[in-house]
Amino acid sequence: MADWKIPLYKIYWDDDDIEGVVRIIKRGTYWTTGKEIEEFEKMVADYVGVKYAVSFNSGTSALHAILLAYGIGEGDEVIVPSFTFIATANSVLFVNAKPVFADIEEETFGLDPEDVKEKISRRTKAIMPIHYGGSPCKIREIKEVAEDYNLLLIEDAAESLGAHIDGKKVGSYGDAAVFSFCGNKVITTGEGGIVVTNSGEIYEKLKLIRSHGRLEREPYFTSSKTPDYIILGYNWRISSFTAALGISQMRKLDKVVEMRRKNAMYLTERISKISGLFPPIPPDGYYHVYQMYTVRVEEGRRTRDGLKDFLAEKGIMSKVYFEPIHLTYFYRSKFGYVGGELPVTERLSGEVLTLPMYPALSFDEMDYIVNSIKEFVESHKSR
Repeated sequence: MADWKIPLYKIYWDDDDIEGVVRIIKRGTYWTTGKEIEEFEKMVADYVGVKYAVSFNSGTSALHAILLAYGIGEGDEVIVPSFTFIATANSVLFVNAKPVFADIEEETFGLDPEDVKEKISRRTKAIMPIHYGGSPCKIREIKEVAEDYNLLLIEDAAESLGAHIDGKKVGSYGDAAVFSFCGNKVITTGEGGIVVTNSGEIYEKLKLIRSHGRLEREPYFTSSKTPDYIILGYNWRISSFTAALGISQMRKLDKVVEMRRKNAMYLTERISKISGLFPPIPPDGYYHVYQMYTVRVEEGRRTRDGLKDFLAEKGIMSKVYFEPIHLTYFYRSKFGYVGGELPVTERLSGEVLTLPMYPALSFDEMDYIVNSIKEFVESHKSR
């Protein structure tokens, strides 16, 4: 359905976003490598509470780059969830390492620290958990595992900028972390990503990796000097337009998060009264930014899919985030997965349904969503 009455998400923007981009156009220069890029990176680093940030043209290239920067490669293993966007696992394959899937826990949908321990081998170099849908995972417990086994901890926080546990932001727990600014994220630049870290060495490597391995002592596009290329790199930079939009969006981040949380609380209060549905309720001290609003349908996949189809008939978009990566055709073919390897992941993937969530979602729209769910549940009971 192309024209949803209520889509899954809407981008929150204002005139400041437009003015920021127009300002770059009108100056007629520095459309790339402008001062806005470093300003944007500093804003994100300061917000998360780390020393450094390096921007990339997508969250996926940011994941790829951080694995390259740490020298992860052939023969190495990285522990990842299967309950995530496929880029988490694919990025490990990009560097010729092996993604090893660990199961998740039910409270945050993040990696289960106990199962992570079971998946560690002598080849394991890193643990890469995700913070699902705007909620912190059990990152403190996972950090303890990483420290006990002397492993790198790389947070895939693509969906969760602004989330925290007792005030400590996601992205500040690991050796490095990645955020995404793709169109459906809490704030967005259309496409884009960023790596944050406290390591000056990794920061310098990331800058080389994103720009052809070029050692830039002076700005490339305004200097007549010929630079040297010291490692193999890629063209993963963002433009000045993207950075200007990122600056404007970052200025609204706390406001946007509060709007999302207000809407989430409204939905949760009503959905919690519907039999057979479980709204997302984070653990105590966990600050959820609700990039996604994902409910669980107790009866499982068949009923969940029926609800999804029913909502579509009502003009309400919903979507399954996520089906297990290890059961996709590619991963089955490459690694021989048959199902049953990750029981919690496989069960929860059959129960989850992500409902519309965005700052401008109105009370009338949320009432329409809840009443449509109630209608489905009542009709389902009468069968």
